[in-house]
Amino acid sequence: MNPKSGEVWLADLGLAAKTRPVVVISRYDPNPPRALVMYVPLTTQNRHSPYEVVLPKLRFLNQRSIANV
Repeated sequence: MNPKSGEVWLADLGLAAKTRPVVVISRYDPNPPRALVMYVPLTTQNRHSPYEVVLPKLRFLNQRSIANV
């Protein structure tokens, strides 16, 4: 499994949060030195923080999402 940048995946964020969609932000590397993926969790609660990016409505999600950068 090799997630590509811009893809939306479901991730279990452990004790810090529940299972939620995340946007992959790491670049694609077919031969990575480590199997690491960077992602940004999505939420539906907009707190109007400068660290949030409002995304357009994605067809496979129930509500408009906000990326917590």
